[in-house]
Amino acid sequence: MQDVVIRQAVQEDLNPVMEVYASAHRFMKATDNPNQWGNGFPPRELIDERIRRGELYVLVQEGAIHATFALILGPDPTYAHIEGGSWESDAPYGTLHQVASDGSIHGVFQRAVSFSLQRCRHLRVDTHTDNKVMQAAILREGFQYRGIIYVRDHSPRLAYELVE
Repeated sequence: MQDVVIRQAVQEDLNPVMEVYASAHRFMKATDNPNQWGNGFPPRELIDERIRRGELYVLVQEGAIHATFALILGPDPTYAHIEGGSWESDAPYGTLHQVASDGSIHGVFQRAVSFSLQRCRHLRVDTHTDNKVMQAAILREGFQYRGIIYVRDHSPRLAYELVE
């Protein structure tokens, strides 16, 4: 079996990436997390924009895309206000968003974090309170819980930070 390669997504990856998100939706529903993304999130238009901006990455094994994530460098407006805590650092940071897998590669979040730390030593991430799988992965990678942020639809998310 070939090694897993992480590369920047290209336009031709859009359909396979959307299939990964569909698989992730099924997994989230099966693990008592039906509300984080709801139906239709992330929308195809957002993922297309992430690809065009060079913010979306894919994990490829034997020529097939099995996982994806976005790494956005720079301030994230949803992280400007945090409740019940504070950020450790105000230094420039990168945010991990839309991490998803089809389940065939293990350690996807660890791989995404390792890859991202090579580009930015200060990372932030958030997840839904129902997403116990992601919460465990986030803590396993050394992130610290920092408080509650609110995403675009004003729903709360648990916010984490890793400063190296």
